[in-house]
Amino acid sequence: MQPEIEIIPIGGHSDFGRNMTAIRVGREIVIFDMGVKLDPLQGLPEGDGVDTMSAKALHDIGAIPDDRMLRDVDGKVVAIVISHAHADHVGAVQVLAKNYPKAPIYGSPYTIRFIQEQCRPRDKRAAADGKLTIPNKLVTLTPKDRAHLGAQQIELELVHVTHSIPGTTMPVLHTKKGAIVYALDFKLDDTPILGKKPDYARLRQLGREGVHLLVTEATNAEKDEKTDSEKVARTRLRDLLLGVDHEKEALFVSTFSSHAARFHSILDFADDLQRDVIMVGRSLERYMSVAADTADLKIPSWVEMMPTRRHADEAFRRVAKDPTRFMVVLTGHQGEPGAALTRIAGGETTYKMTKRDDVVFASHVIPTETCMTQRADLEARLRHSGARLFKGAHASGHASAVDHRELLTMLQPEHIVPAHGGLAIQNAYAELADAEGWRARKEVHVLANGQRFVVGKGPSPAPTHRVEPRPPVARPRRGGSRRRN
Repeated sequence: MQPEIEIIPIGGHSDFGRNMTAIRVGREIVIFDMGVKLDPLQGLPEGDGVDTMSAKALHDIGAIPDDRMLRDVDGKVVAIVISHAHADHVGAVQVLAKNYPKAPIYGSPYTIRFIQEQCRPRDKRAAADGKLTIPNKLVTLTPKDRAHLGAQQIELELVHVTHSIPGTTMPVLHTKKGAIVYALDFKLDDTPILGKKPDYARLRQLGREGVHLLVTEATNAEKDEKTDSEKVARTRLRDLLLGVDHEKEALFVSTFSSHAARFHSILDFADDLQRDVIMVGRSLERYMSVAADTADLKIPSWVEMMPTRRHADEAFRRVAKDPTRFMVVLTGHQGEPGAALTRIAGGETTYKMTKRDDVVFASHVIPTETCMTQRADLEARLRHSGARLFKGAHASGHASAVDHRELLTMLQPEHIVPAHGGLAIQNAYAELADAEGWRARKEVHVLANGQRFVVGKGPSPAPTHRVEPRPPVARPRRGGSRRRN
């Protein structure tokens, strides 16, 4: 008898952030991701956050997924699988994983190494003993590995894909009904700056073997284009750093702390400019040290890490004395309170911006109200100080419509659940899938946080604000992908 398969969206389906999805196979449950939502945390007093607040308090402000709904599910959590190490997918592990102490945590080498850093105790003696703040066993998987979960012959593998952080994977559960593929987050980058391109051969093979359910991000499904390769962002960054005269004053560059490939390019161009690099910010130090250990990121001897405010102030004093010697790479490109660039713009550091100081944003603005407001305020303050701003050196880490269609062609899933961002974005994906031959509510299931669904047991429940599917059109599904390895 084949086990019943139920999808339980806990977080990240009705909104962006706090990603967490549970899949029940019979009476055994596998949790994918445990992320945070950063907006609620940014309004807290300094010192408050995931490390210091209770799970209930974090639930109450909407910062972490509300996993209490799993108490009503008839089953046992047998594994936690983390797809990649972005905060919206891994940031709540130290809070929520302890609710399932016997469930091992699986991830790529980079992801598991990051979890070890994230869950390292503040007490230096405990940290020196190798103890972590969670009781769960951490298990590293490579693409060649398989892990057997529970007692119902569930097998886990991690398929390598590209995103904007090393070690990103598409976890796959193999069940008697077919494979369950969890594709949050990814893009199909054939020319990555660090690491290999996606494992297209394995994705096509999964399609031939049979994919029962695809849970996929829908972030850029409405963009009828292919997401730019990171090679494109590198070219734009090169133009902004090497194609502009930065010789007279200080040079600041800000990007996502986790984007090791972007830092690889930044360091290359700093070398071309013959500037020493100072990296300012605790999150930069954490992500870059993990990338150096596990993702082939080479950090030259002329790069200095300044993780604390005391270190940062020391660095800024040195930059003020000799501004043309350094490239300062720092946090704060979203205008986050307390981040290094935000503090400079607010006059809170030993360095004061002057005319012809240059600030390069190798990032985009995250499309939330909080981030857009903070970034606008940051730019206004920087311009008021006389700094010159340079933007556009970025390529998204998320699939657009062309990438989504390619994945569907390779996997040929029986059922699809789009995630991320709420109904408008999920319905954009549903329209894309409909155009490829997958019907809304029959094979494409738009679910909200907390809206459980047993796969294959009739049509999915209608979303709160239902968008009527288009009239069915007889379309043959496309054949195998023409993509070459």
